[in-house]
Amino acid sequence: MQITRETDYAIRCVLYLTSRTDRVIMVDEIAREMATPKSFLSKILQKLVKADIARSFRGVKGGFQLNREPRDITLLDVIEAVEGAIALNTCVLDTSACGFSGTCAVHPVWVRLRGEVNELLARHNFADIARDIRPDETGS
Repeated sequence: MQITRETDYAIRCVLYLTSRTDRVIMVDEIAREMATPKSFLSKILQKLVKADIARSFRGVKGGFQLNREPRDITLLDVIEAVEGAIALNTCVLDTSACGFSGTCAVHPVWVRLRGEVNELLARHNFADIARDIRPDETGS
């Protein structure tokens, strides 16, 4: 399993917003400081807004801010906001995708792995991640 570039940018974005919860941040600033393409970042931010991770503000002084406390946002939240549910095989999310799901010896392994991966990602919140950050990782 490998996260997409879009998910990597989303994680960077949430990390940047975590380090600046005191103000609304413009897309230009996030894109510049986190080395992400602005147009791509705008689409990612809309997914984060839809997932209730971030909120947007319109107007001249508009921008984005976290919609929850960093301790209440996990890596799992961000990954699922961008990519949808995590599964190593489609049969885990949709047993009708494979006619062998009911008899397949590997299916229970995929299901168990999905649970373990989700559990691990859910343990890591952005408050904890931000505490371990190096100064150059947030543009500080």
